[in-house]
Amino acid sequence: MRIVKDVQELRRLLSELRRPNGAVQERSVGFVPTMGYLHEGHASLMRAAKEQSDIVVISIFVNPIQFGPNEDFDSYPRDEQRDAALAEREGVDILFMPTVDSMYPQPTRTKIRVSGLTDRLCGASRPGHFDGVTTVVAKLFNMVQPDKAFFGMKDAQQVAVLQQMVMDLNMNVTIIPCPIVREGDGLALSSRNVYLSAEERSQALSLFKALRAAQEAVTEHEASTVGELDAILRQTINQSPLARIDYVEILTFPSLQPLELTQQLEQIEEDVIMALAVHFGRTRLIDNMRLQKAEVLSHV
Repeated sequence: MRIVKDVQELRRLLSELRRPNGAVQERSVGFVPTMGYLHEGHASLMRAAKEQSDIVVISIFVNPIQFGPNEDFDSYPRDEQRDAALAEREGVDILFMPTVDSMYPQPTRTKIRVSGLTDRLCGASRPGHFDGVTTVVAKLFNMVQPDKAFFGMKDAQQVAVLQQMVMDLNMNVTIIPCPIVREGDGLALSSRNVYLSAEERSQALSLFKALRAAQEAVTEHEASTVGELDAILRQTINQSPLARIDYVEILTFPSLQPLELTQQLEQIEEDVIMALAVHFGRTRLIDNMRLQKAEVLSHV
């Protein structure tokens, strides 16, 4: 595995790897952008990239322009040595770790904004967040020129936003959404889980518990409207005294359009996503579950 910090070196190395020894056929590149402090969720993305690509590149960059003024940019967990060991173990070819100065050598005057899809969920809770995400991902795509880019569905809004960006700007890359990876007890893996105290972590299981309860209410014919699902989600989360709900949203996916609480589930023509953001102490966790029209909602 090669560890690269310079953009020009990255481009030179990728050019060599794509056509080794002047090969006629170009090798494919799979890319996994991350902010580091890697865990099994990231490892699953690397494995997916390795299965579907000839060359695997991951980036580790804690992107300052996607953090708000009172968010955790300075304290975001970092461990480059540990991350490098995990990436090498997963067979990554290039680990790209640019500095802030190399990514933003001067104040950024150009940003990419995807309208509509960023107005709800984390976009509403974190103004400007997705402008920072789309801008840095577009920059990374320009640097790496991947054929496929792999993102976890834990941040389903991010997946939808990036798919829209790629389509609108005719970027020559395919976004590959990958399943949420969970601990054995259901907690979605996140670099921010390290912030949780033992009691907060125990109560954070209420997110997955709420999603499962709502899913079961659909499959067991116990819920027939959006409002009934919303009530199940909120009631289950509120059983945890430390939980402070940021949002509970039930939307179409991937269009992320809001649904009326009175809407009958059987009348919805798209997949549905139940999305949560909940604070436990100083830690904000997100989670979601997708209800596929053909597999779930048709059983109502």
